[in-house]
Amino acid sequence: MARVSPRLMHLVLVIILFSVSHAKNNSSSQALTLFRIQRLLNLPAVLSRSYNYTDFCNIEPSLSLTVICYDEKITQLHIIGEKNAPLLPRNFSIDLFVTTLVRLPSLKVLTLVSLGLWGPLPGKISQLSALEILNVTSNFFYGVIPQELSSLSSLQTLILDDNMFSGPLQDWMSLFPLLAVFSVKKNLLNASLPNSFSGLVSLRVLGLSHNHFFGEVPDLSTLTNLQVLELEDNAFGPQFPKLGKKLVTLVLSKNKFRSGIPAEVSSYHQLERLDLSFNMFVGPFPSSLLSLPSITYLNVSRNKFTGMLFENLSCNAELQYVDLSSNLLSGSLPTCLLSDSKDSVVLYARNCLSTGNQNQHRLPFCRNEALAVGIIPDRSKQKRASKSILALGIIGGIFGGVVLVGLIFFVYRRMNTNKTMKKSPARSITENASTGYSSKLLSDARYISQTMKLGALGLPSYRTFSLDELEEATNNFDTSTFMGEGSHGQMYRGQLRDGSFVAIRCLKMKTSHSTQNFMHHIELILKLRHRHLVSALGHCFECYLDDSSVSRIFLVFEYVPNGTLRSWISEGHPRRLLTWTQRISAAIGIANGIQFLQTGIMPGVYSNKLKITDILLDQNLVAKISSYNLPLLEENMEQVGEGVSSGGSTSSHVGARMKREDATDVHDFGVILLEMIKGRPVESMTQVGVLKDQLQVVIAADDAARRSMVDPGVKQTCLDQSLKTMMEICVRCLHNEPADRPSFDDILWNLQYAAQVQDAWQQGECLSSDGSPVSPPQPPRLTF
Repeated sequence: MARVSPRLMHLVLVIILFSVSHAKNNSSSQALTLFRIQRLLNLPAVLSRSYNYTDFCNIEPSLSLTVICYDEKITQLHIIGEKNAPLLPRNFSIDLFVTTLVRLPSLKVLTLVSLGLWGPLPGKISQLSALEILNVTSNFFYGVIPQELSSLSSLQTLILDDNMFSGPLQDWMSLFPLLAVFSVKKNLLNASLPNSFSGLVSLRVLGLSHNHFFGEVPDLSTLTNLQVLELEDNAFGPQFPKLGKKLVTLVLSKNKFRSGIPAEVSSYHQLERLDLSFNMFVGPFPSSLLSLPSITYLNVSRNKFTGMLFENLSCNAELQYVDLSSNLLSGSLPTCLLSDSKDSVVLYARNCLSTGNQNQHRLPFCRNEALAVGIIPDRSKQKRASKSILALGIIGGIFGGVVLVGLIFFVYRRMNTNKTMKKSPARSITENASTGYSSKLLSDARYISQTMKLGALGLPSYRTFSLDELEEATNNFDTSTFMGEGSHGQMYRGQLRDGSFVAIRCLKMKTSHSTQNFMHHIELILKLRHRHLVSALGHCFECYLDDSSVSRIFLVFEYVPNGTLRSWISEGHPRRLLTWTQRISAAIGIANGIQFLQTGIMPGVYSNKLKITDILLDQNLVAKISSYNLPLLEENMEQVGEGVSSGGSTSSHVGARMKREDATDVHDFGVILLEMIKGRPVESMTQVGVLKDQLQVVIAADDAARRSMVDPGVKQTCLDQSLKTMMEICVRCLHNEPADRPSFDDILWNLQYAAQVQDAWQQGECLSSDGSPVSPPQPPRLTF
């Protein structure tokens, strides 16, 4: 038997001892890292026990903590807090927290849910190079998604739901070769989707719901593994997206789709859930959707689907929920949907079906609405009628020639008569001014008023009123209905025949123009329908008898009952004083309204000269802008006709003007914000300058100094960080240099942050012994 060299035995022993020592040191390091994580998060309590070396791998899994090890190395860490967890304290550092996490280099699965984490997600998290699953749902992460994540070549699942991430999704998203699940629902992400999404060939789940995305959905037909696509509550559209055929869940609700449904949808044999509701889809409803082999949930409500349903249509036996309501369907409800099962739901109201169990329109309603949105009749019927039309056309041509000769003679006589007449002071009403509308204008009006994502939900469609209706609504414009007069005409309060109240603005024309000259202005007005604007419901032209030129225009607006914002924040009205949270909400509403005026329509509406008395509150205390810059309201009406044909200035000059006018709106918003903070009227620009300087001083001071500047009615209930953020926004809006003022995107982000921290703090209701608020440790100040 060979003898082992003593020197070799010594070397083996040293290696074994070193390995054991290294393993113990490694285990000790991981245990120490867990304890540091516990201290940073103040949870879960199970980590506060004493564990030696590898005991942490034997922690009993729970709802709040799960640690999984492989080969004595932590490979999975799941930490889940309470639902709606508040922000972590001010001394919490997300950078330090991630620096601690990356000391677990073997992590493959990391779950950090509802822990109150806040701040920008540090790019150094990409140092966890083995990471396959990352889930940070329900925290307070903000800013852009860090590009460093693209270096995680093994990443398969990325879930960032319910945070405050903003900005666009970049092209580097296509660099994840194995990404199967990508979900960023309930964030503040915006812009259109990059075409590079089509390169995520491994993607199975894509969740983008409840953001601010817009534009066309890129071609996703190359994603042959995609099974779940959720785009709810954005502004995607107008075309139905191009998709693969393996979809199981497809949610497109609450967007701006207004195309037809492509035929290939009927071949989605694995589709179980389809939600197309709250869009403007048009064309025949594909009844084959009812019989898809896997379908269990189908919602196509609030669209413009047409066509007939028949009793003998077939349905999938597993279909549990069907909503066909608020479309333009006719015929009979299929027998297969008339089930007595308590487990199934079938909704079909507000169509034109012969079934009478749910509220239905009469058949002409569906036909007229279908024509209004531009749905063309079936071409095959047109071909069958072509011969008849040709014959009638020949006969009509002969008859038309005779009529044309007579008409020319009549016009000649009428022109000679007009030359001898002076303009008559007598006036008549153009009962239906819509004869001047194009078919596109009518369809756009219905589309905008019913489907715009941020539109004025619940408002009736824009329409033309008759003078008789308005006189009846105002008791012939009785003085008791008079609400006031300004540079933009007289205002009256009226009640329509259906019982609804309206505000009617009367504009007297200084120069004469035909109704057609005003149509481009009407087209702009009817697009201005938004939750935070006092929206127009219609108009009425009063015209001269002899030449039909417009003498007066009546604009009919929704009536907002709760008075001005100033009356709800002044110290003189303590019984109806807005809380701090309500003031932030009102500020967000005003900013949203101004942003919509500038960017929600083309061309945008700028230089609105807003004052706090122009902001009204509805019955739910929602802020609405009542006076904004409509070209039709300008005193120099000689320019009314120019807007139709003039080419305007160069694009660079127009862009510079829009930027300058945008900064003016920002300054006006800052003045409104100043009065909301102070709770007292701000009457002059000199006073604005003095108060702005005072705000700059107290921002850099302490909590007590800041509260000394606040309306006494709310200073005991506002969180200092929320107050400080509002003051910073206000000061930046009032900057003397327009170029240094923030954009409304920046303003809205910071207002939402102020609301978020205020809401999170209020859930704790922290008060000191004297009743004043005790601010929790605060996150860092945000800068523009």
